[in-house]
Amino acid sequence: MTTRNSKMHLRILSVILFLTGISFPYTSNSQVLSIKQVNTEFDKLLSGQFSPGSTGCAALVAKDGQIIYKKAFGMANLELNVPMQPDMVFRLGSITKQFTAIAILQLMEQGKLSLQDEITKYIPDYPSQAYKITIEHLLTHTSGIKSFTNLPEYIKFSREDLKPEDVINIFKGQPMEFAPGTKWNYCNSGYFLLGYIIEKVSGNTYREYIEENFFKPLGMTASCYGNDSRIIKNRASGYQPEGDEVVNSNYVSMLIPYSAGAVQSTVEDLYKWNQALHSYKLVKKETLEKAFTEYKLTDGKGTGYGYGWMLKQLQGSPTIEHGGAINGYLTNAIYLPKENVFVAVFSNNNGKSPDMVSLKMAALEIGKPFNMTEIPVDQTILDQYVGVYENSDGMQFFIFREGNQLNSQRAGSSKYIIRSFEKDKFYFDNSFTTITFIRDNSGKVKEVVIDDRGAKETWEKSDKPLPNRVEITVAESILASYTGDYELAPGFILTVTKEGTRLFSQATGQSKVEIFAESEAKFFLKVVDAQLEFVKDDSGKVTKIILDQGGQKLVGPKIK
Repeated sequence: MTTRNSKMHLRILSVILFLTGISFPYTSNSQVLSIKQVNTEFDKLLSGQFSPGSTGCAALVAKDGQIIYKKAFGMANLELNVPMQPDMVFRLGSITKQFTAIAILQLMEQGKLSLQDEITKYIPDYPSQAYKITIEHLLTHTSGIKSFTNLPEYIKFSREDLKPEDVINIFKGQPMEFAPGTKWNYCNSGYFLLGYIIEKVSGNTYREYIEENFFKPLGMTASCYGNDSRIIKNRASGYQPEGDEVVNSNYVSMLIPYSAGAVQSTVEDLYKWNQALHSYKLVKKETLEKAFTEYKLTDGKGTGYGYGWMLKQLQGSPTIEHGGAINGYLTNAIYLPKENVFVAVFSNNNGKSPDMVSLKMAALEIGKPFNMTEIPVDQTILDQYVGVYENSDGMQFFIFREGNQLNSQRAGSSKYIIRSFEKDKFYFDNSFTTITFIRDNSGKVKEVVIDDRGAKETWEKSDKPLPNRVEITVAESILASYTGDYELAPGFILTVTKEGTRLFSQATGQSKVEIFAESEAKFFLKVVDAQLEFVKDDSGKVTKIILDQGGQKLVGPKIK
């Protein structure tokens, strides 16, 4: 499941999305590359990230109804030394959500439900907490329901074969995060509930519905509801990083992602799906157009999301897109309706994202390639940007300098390098996101506009000081007493190691990061806003660790 939220799964590293209205330089029409040249560039992009002998990817590019590029790179199975092939099957993760959305829209067209129906019409015992939660709220991630993939117990129950009712019972008692329709927050619970509603209304299981109404009639012969017991030909194995190594991905019961992320498919089957959608074989034109219309909150603000798709821009061209993230796999698919270009890239390693490479491929195909060049900026100018910035919701992010390098970091997230390409204009490393500093009449920086491919937001510069933690030195003997394994949740281990006078932590499936002492027992991370506290018993023996991140505390007993 895609999960800016679910990807966390109690991770120490988290994902950030930033946002300004600046066009990237691109080639003019007279400079458009030939098909052969573009395909060569595709090869370079993909082989650079998915090298021989490593985990791999499958990729497809189509234009005007014709597949013009379809290749695979890297390995499908590292243990058996099986190379990746273009027609191999991957877990799609949250790309599943578009199948769920179209199923709901089909049932709507048949008069079996309304998008304005309250969910209690179909799930009478759902505690709506005095709110009116509609099907449309679920479709648009504006319900206010807490995403079950963010719950601390998710790691434990994600390995269990639970019925839909059992999963709903786990999250339905959680407090609402906001009033429906007032905010946007990616929510796997919403799409899980939609799958359950599909079953209630249609009389079929979710698996039966998508197979009978989508996969069979569209000839999507390689697509299915995920199942680890079945023999699925050409299925690529899933992997994840563990420190500097790659290991088999953690197990997840495919009954848990359900209608929010359980579909498996190939790049070509997903292209067949896209073709069927846009030829109106599944729902009417006016219905599909509604799915591709940005949903507006009660205050009129846009969400950048329709029904099951994100709606953005790429080099000024509108996109209809979605990515997916699930144990062992990352996927991304982009459609540019104006140019009639479709790009899909699937990765079998949830440490190798296909997002940026697929965007670069799409930009190349429409003749607007990503082409940013860093320009040097004097430190005195960089210091003018440094500070704490706040948006209208009171959220903060920080701009700070390290040597000649400017960094951006949202509270509670990782830091990101930003590089200058014009006066007062920067871009994020390996990203299409830009950031522009706005000055007042006196030349003082007063605000910043961040643009995540057309999604713009303004942040005002405050007078607040940057968060400041003072690092202290702790005796090596004390550091050594902290080393070991701490179980934050079943199957989720935080390993603490020592290298000389430095201490490091590494969570299951994550990279090793250094932690810094602010007291003898309390440490903090620089890559993310998180703190670790080591707790001793009366005898002075370290017994547990407390992770404090994003307002959530997890206690992990020392097990080794």
